[in-house]
Amino acid sequence: MNVSRRGLLAASAGAAGGVLAAGGTGAQAAPEPRGRRVRTGFERLAADGYALLDGDKVGVVTNPTGVTHDVRHIVDVMHADERVRLTAVFGPEHGFRGTARAGGSQGRYTDPATGLPVYDTYGRSGRKLADVFTESGVDTVVFDIQDVGARFYTYIWTLYDCMGAARRAGKRFVVLDRPNPVTGRDAYGPVLRKEFASFVGRREIAQAHGMTVAELARLFNGEYLERPVRLDTVGMSGWRRRDFYDASGLPWVPPSPNMPTADTALVYSGTCLFEGTNLSEGRGTTRPFELLGAEGVDARWAAAANGLGLPGVYFREAYFTPTFSKFTGKTVGGVQIHVHDRDAYQPVRTGIALLVTARSVWSGFAWRADHWIDKLTGSARVRTMIDAGASPDEVVAAWHEELAAFRAVRRRYLTYP
Repeated sequence: MNVSRRGLLAASAGAAGGVLAAGGTGAQAAPEPRGRRVRTGFERLAADGYALLDGDKVGVVTNPTGVTHDVRHIVDVMHADERVRLTAVFGPEHGFRGTARAGGSQGRYTDPATGLPVYDTYGRSGRKLADVFTESGVDTVVFDIQDVGARFYTYIWTLYDCMGAARRAGKRFVVLDRPNPVTGRDAYGPVLRKEFASFVGRREIAQAHGMTVAELARLFNGEYLERPVRLDTVGMSGWRRRDFYDASGLPWVPPSPNMPTADTALVYSGTCLFEGTNLSEGRGTTRPFELLGAEGVDARWAAAANGLGLPGVYFREAYFTPTFSKFTGKTVGGVQIHVHDRDAYQPVRTGIALLVTARSVWSGFAWRADHWIDKLTGSARVRTMIDAGASPDEVVAAWHEELAAFRAVRRRYLTYP
């Protein structure tokens, strides 16, 4: 991977001020409720009296995950606080209040709870999105959405698109940080190739990026935006890279309809690859991305997967009937993933192993005709290697050099211990 010249300035320009960076000064340390250790970027911003936003007309890009520790939405909190001039809300996929399903949004409307105008960002980028920010009349765009740690989870590309559009529109951009729920210990998986860019992967990052949204914003600003936006990031206090979400003491609010728990996020960066096949990825069940299957699949798949001895996980023969998406109303066979040691578990490697074993034991296996798997993995390599009979270890070994290069770039933008 080629390192841009801006990368040399990442430590300072990437954060563009970073007034309330992780572990930094600026917010007074307020007593924390019992059992809660992590304070989000928003809570540190509010504790500082919104000084970072003083005098600005503010618009917020957020969704149902933008909540405080007592599950009040930040838009409602800010709207009721005279210290901040909140004048607009920008809704991503699924909408600001979460009323739209996958691939949908709420459109332009007035929020009945606050009377604020809500602008739709979903499906917009570049000049069209910049025009939305211009129309809103805000001075500063604030981003606060919970991510799940996978390249193809689209909210990080909403972040990327909004940063670029804010720069075009001459707006300042502020990112309020939240935990990476599956830890930020390391990056893993194939790195996107530019020719495969889409809304499930705009730029060259690893499939499991191992970063928080504020760290990603710094990376985007330092490496990938044509010209950097005026960026400030407000870090968390109390979060460590090794922490899973339950260590934070924060409430889990589903970022999208098929991400019901933090356990879902743990497997998602690997098993979302089944969206690129004719097997069900468990949508329409109570365990999306943990249940996988299709008509005609039997116990041989679980046996083959268990036979690989993958770390931290067991596979159970399972049967289920999706209520929507693939195989609606039909009983299908497959596997359920049971993670018994999440520190040892490797979700991307596991996802590759499940693809290889599914293809080997089920004659009906097929990729989606549009080669969606290539968009998810970031190139045609995973698909073509599996079709050629490669083993899971051979597929994993093929991305070693590109992953090492991404890890080197990534390290410059990490802000937590």
